[in-house]
Amino acid sequence: MTLYKLKKTDEFSSVFSFRKRFYGEWLFANIMPNQQDHHRYGLVVSKKVAKLAVKRNYMKRVLRELLRAQPSLVDHGFDVVLQVRKAFQHDDFPAIQRDLSQLLARLKKIAPVS
Repeated sequence: MTLYKLKKTDEFSSVFSFRKRFYGEWLFANIMPNQQDHHRYGLVVSKKVAKLAVKRNYMKRVLRELLRAQPSLVDHGFDVVLQVRKAFQHDDFPAIQRDLSQLLARLKKIAPVS
């Protein structure tokens, strides 16, 4: 699956200002409907979660790979900003995968409404 990204500050800001959030144990997702037929993703790992850039980049790589592996669940598009709530290591991979799947399943439930 092709992963479409949010890149500009304005895109992130508009998703944050929409104020629709889903919380998981490891992640939380800010979402906003878009006018496209695919999702666009942005990933945020703050310095509060992991001080070293190496660790923050590792977490973003893991999340990107998990998102690529997820099948497209809906035919409406959403802008999704995933934020990491707490640092994770390689051992936590199954829990992260489960948490991400649950968040995306919740996104699927609200898709027909938007």
